Amino acid sequence: MHVLLDDDLGRLTVQRLRPWHRLLARSLGTSLDRRLAEGARPEESAALAARAMILTSAAYRRALAASLRRLLEASLSPQARPRLMAASRSAGVARQPHVPLRRDRIAGSASELADLAGSLASTHPVPARGVAMVSQLLADGGGPLYRRSRGEELETIIERAAQALTR
Repeated sequence: MHVLLDDDLGRLTVQRLRPWHRLLARSLGTSLDRRLAEGARPEESAALAARAMILTSAAYRRALAASLRRLLEASLSPQARPRLMAASRSAGVARQPHVPLRRDRIAGSASELADLAGSLASTHPVPARGVAMVSQLLADGGGPLYRRSRGEELETIIERAAQALTR
């Protein structure tokens, strides 16, 4: 697999991705996503280019869109947690971890979140930056989807991610 990378003179050159670049892209995914979301260009390094390829793949985008849709469904559900079957509780199965959602905020931004899911699920190419922004929004347990003190940021993050997905 080949990617375009900046060379020492600031020109784009075709270089081959090595297996360790893909390994770095997966193992350093969170930090690479953060850099891409902040505007780093995938051409800056092989690890960023490999991560951008993962983020913009159809499978990753579909999975991210499905996560957004599950988030929307969970925000509408009166149940706070999934119920475990009685047999599994008696068998000593541990409860699944629960992350509290800011249901009111999610419901207030439902159409915008659904639009993000639609953009991700489309067959049109999208920039890695927008996908990274959505990925970070969902993964940030201290972010506005999950924490009370950061509500004003949700609309701004969604708006920026939507703009980044359409560029």
